[in-house]
Amino acid sequence: MARLVVLYKKPTDAAAFDRYYSEKHIPIAKRIPGLRKFEISKGQVATPAGPSAFHLIATLEFDDMGAMQNAFASPEGQATAADVRNFATGGVEMVMFDTEAA
Repeated sequence: MARLVVLYKKPTDAAAFDRYYSEKHIPIAKRIPGLRKFEISKGQVATPAGPSAFHLIATLEFDDMGAMQNAFASPEGQATAADVRNFATGGVEMVMFDTEAA
């Protein structure tokens, strides 16, 4: 499996971010071809030392890196990526990687 982890930093308006994310962005993202699993954090994002700089974390799962690359090259993937600028006022970090059982 391959995963994309999207780390959304604290937005200027958390309520507006949450509303847009749930009502607009999630439905767009769920149309990405090849998406196997889509999870988001619930509640406050914390670190072992306390609060973090992140408001929400999304994890998207694909069969492999090739499937992920194809997914984001698709019109649905491009629309999802383009939509981020409509609500992520605090900024965003993304990391992607292959996984294996340990």
